Amino acid sequence: MTDLLLADRVQFAFTVMFHYLFPIGTMGLAPFIAWYTWRASRGDAEAAKIATFWTKIFAVNFAIGVVTGIPMEFQFGTNWAAFSAKAGSVVGQPLAMEGLFAFFLESIFLGVLLYGRATVSSRLYTLSAVMVWIGSLLSGFFIVATDAWMQHPVGYRIASDGRIELSSLWLVLTNAYAWWQYAHVLAGAMIAGGAIVAGIGAYYVLSRREDAYGKRFVRAGVMTLAVFSIIAIFPTGDRNSADVTAYQPIKLAAMEGLFQSKDGAPLAIIGMPDLQHRMLIAPVFVPNVLSFLAYGSFTANVRGLTAYATELWPPVELTYYAYHVMVGLGTIFVGTGLLGLALLWWKRLYSQRAMLWLLLLLMPFPYIANEAGWVVTEVGRQPWIIYGLMRTAQGTSTTVAAGETLFTLIGFMGMYFLLGLLFVFLVLREIGIGPAHEVTP
Repeated sequence: MTDLLLADRVQFAFTVMFHYLFPIGTMGLAPFIAWYTWRASRGDAEAAKIATFWTKIFAVNFAIGVVTGIPMEFQFGTNWAAFSAKAGSVVGQPLAMEGLFAFFLESIFLGVLLYGRATVSSRLYTLSAVMVWIGSLLSGFFIVATDAWMQHPVGYRIASDGRIELSSLWLVLTNAYAWWQYAHVLAGAMIAGGAIVAGIGAYYVLSRREDAYGKRFVRAGVMTLAVFSIIAIFPTGDRNSADVTAYQPIKLAAMEGLFQSKDGAPLAIIGMPDLQHRMLIAPVFVPNVLSFLAYGSFTANVRGLTAYATELWPPVELTYYAYHVMVGLGTIFVGTGLLGLALLWWKRLYSQRAMLWLLLLLMPFPYIANEAGWVVTEVGRQPWIIYGLMRTAQGTSTTVAAGETLFTLIGFMGMYFLLGLLFVFLVLREIGIGPAHEVTP
């Protein structure tokens, strides 16, 4: 059972983390497409070419996101049949709504954006860009609402046979845990979108080609990066952490590497968790700050990991390091965004090659931060697949052998490697063509 559980978890972790690279791009780029399409409808010829340029890159993200998302749906039946049998009536509802409403909305109007400019009115074409944006937002919401229910289950009842039945879809969709988690996810996606736009713009300016487009990209990307990197910390990160403190205090202790309960608990900036001795090695602390952030008082008591049974601990090292990677990168994003705004205000942004190189090299790091955040969310809730109701070990498909799961995992790795190469090739090809050469009827 242990080998099967590990194989199932590794397979799902690989497929979901690879898949999520692409929704980050769609949610992060959709508002830029809507903005530039609206600008184009107002007579901005450059904006029309920019909108077409980003729509093509968006379409590649969307297509590969769909292809890599489908296997995850099947894994609920093939690898997690016990979980699906017990909780399918709840988690199936928002997942079905994501497919029926968000996916079809996004895909239909994306088709209009890609092929309908010459055949539909300017108003409908602009509306299509907005609807693609709304579709990406809805898609993210329904997925987050599903996960948030697994983090903090509401709107359910236990049937006589032990199954978890849906009692209120409204409560599931309005789950207080979901809204701040969703807002934080959107902030992370917008940071990625801003970094992508600014980074590609920096490439154009540095290479001295399509300079006007590059400067527009850098300006829009830096402004987005600055605003949403702050929003990711406050209020979204702060309120999401407050929910973790209220409903999953063991996860909070693991995130901070806090082993012993303490009044006036310190905030760990760095350090290495030592499970054997139940302490942080070579820590750098800010005294009392964790108590204040968690409970609004510098002297409040924060419960450490040792206050709970060991079998309820999540994987501490992975949770701790993923959290600190996310926070550390978030701090860098804030600094980079504010520095970019300052240089833009002083009219020196486009001439500072070091800053342009920084923006160019920054592009992959929001992806790392987003993935690290989800590692904290999912690994930190272990050993529960549904927090407080069902353990992860109880959710697997007992008729599937670990070897079968590993075999399919190897297949996924091979296919996803090819898909990754295809994605990189298509996006780099579009960047090489550049927005100035886009054909707009």
